Amino acid sequence: MITPRYPAPDPQPRGYGSGPDKTNPLAIAALAASFVIGLTGVVLGHIALHQIKPTRERDRGLAITALLIGYASTAAGAYLIAGLFSATGDKD
Repeated sequence: MITPRYPAPDPQPRGYGSGPDKTNPLAIAALAASFVIGLTGVVLGHIALHQIKPTRERDRGLAITALLIGYASTAAGAYLIAGLFSATGDKD
């Protein structure tokens, strides 16, 4: 019987992969906050993106979704407040 002269391959190649399987808790908090208070979701979403970039954590899409929802709800809230203040009760 002849034995091979080369080592067996590793079960998983080293140096490859999409990064750690760690989720960023701030991205989840940003999404939850963007539905309640849009501006808080925007701030937390930007902080989460800043943390995700160097660590290559998951949930980058979640942080971007929180930003989009947060910006949209902040704009809608500002539009409603501007509409309430611009409505006058003058009947001239």
